Parts: sequence; C-alpha cells; structure tokens
Amino acid sequence: MGLQAVLHVLYPPQCISCGEPVTSDFGLCADCWLETPFIAGLVCDRCGTPLPGTDPGELAVCDDCMTIARPWGQGRAALMYRDNARSLILAFKHGDRMDLARPAAVWLKKSAQPMLRPGLLAVPVPLHWLRLVKRRYNQAALLSKALAGLAGLDHCPDALIRCRTTGTQEGRTRDDRFRNLADAFRVPKPREAVVRGRDVLLIDDVMTSGATFAAATEALFQAGARSVDVLCLARVAKDG
Repeated sequence: MGLQAVLHVLYPPQCISCGEPVTSDFGLCADCWLETPFIAGLVCDRCGTPLPGTDPGELAVCDDCMTIARPWGQGRAALMYRDNARSLILAFKHGDRMDLARPAAVWLKKSAQPMLRPGLLAVPVPLHWLRLVKRRYNQAALLSKALAGLAGLDHCPDALIRCRTTGTQEGRTRDDRFRNLADAFRVPKPREAVVRGRDVLLIDDVMTSGATFAAATEALFQAGARSVDVLCLARVAKDG
C-alpha cells in the first residue's frame, strides 16, 4: 500500500465545503457540487458572465461590457457568486481557509483555458498593507500562486501595490465604485522591468462591477505591459 493510500485510510478525504466523505482530496460531495454554481457554456468574452446560448466557442459580449469601458482584453470566471460558491469564498477570505486555494486553482485553470499561452505572467490584485496586516494574507495572491504552479505560468505576487485605502465597495453605485478605485494601484519601480512588455493575467477572487480590475489594468499598462487579461474565482451578475 502506497503512502497516499495509507494517508487516505488514516485521514479519509472530506468535502471541502461540508466535511462529508468524498473519494478524492480537495473535492466536493455530490450535494455541495450541485449547490456550487460553476460557469459553463457560452460566456461574455470580456468578463466571463454566463450568456444565453449553447456554443461555448462563440465570441459574445454582455450588455455591461458593451456599455462600460473595459481596458483589459479577455476575462473569465469560474463560479457565480451565490449559493455554495459564496460560502466557500467568504470562508477563504475571512475564515482562514487558505486550503481552498488549491481546488480553486483547478477551477480557475479550466475557466482560463482560452487565455492561457506561453510567457503569461500571473499577477494578483493587491490588498492595501493595512488590510493585509489585519487579514494576514491576500487571497488573490494565494489564487495566483496556486494557478501559476498548476498552469506553469510565471508569477509576480508584488507586481502591483495598492497606493491608498479604498474602503469597502459594498453599497456603492457602479460609478462610485469606479471613482473610488481610480489611481488606487501602481507598479513599484523595482517591478517595472518584470511587467514591461509582458502579457499579464490579472487575478482576483470576486468581480462585481469590474472597477478593481479596470484600475489595476490601467496601472499595468502605464508600466508597459503588452496586454492584460483578467480572471476571477467568482463573478457577481445582475439578476434577470
């Protein structure tokens, strides 16, 4: 019996959500899988939100991305931010469930396939240092590190810094969100050479309006990035 089999006997795999027995490490049980809204099928090419249609290879853009300036190229998301996905992400962000970065990276890699290419540089959206001290880790950096390792990407966890505190975006209108994030990010001088001329995959946990991705993308372009695509673990979408 191999070491992995022995470990499974001593420590049987458990659902990462509810703790029920499962057949493999870092998996979801059948009930939790059904309650976790994975994104599949036709999606908006700019933000990853699901769209009506059956051809996942079709190039389509949602209403928001046709009316709101998106400085990045392509965008994808692995989950919808609701039901069990919301519970998992809140546990990841605020419940010290750093172990969730590993299965999340698998989901991210699957969603990001249309954007993955040689030479891509994975960059996380940063926290302000005050929030980082309070939380002790940046969930976006954990996601980008895990994805980079899984997909064989270059990774620069400190390519961006958040220059000022921006507070919570909750309760703000869409326009307020964009104003609040304007000029909130920059590439530090020691990292400009890393970013310059590179194709960047910008990674965050949740996308709502896209204001954070937009501000971070602009900072990367100001530092000389050749292109920027965005990837999030979960996408908040309007009802209806």
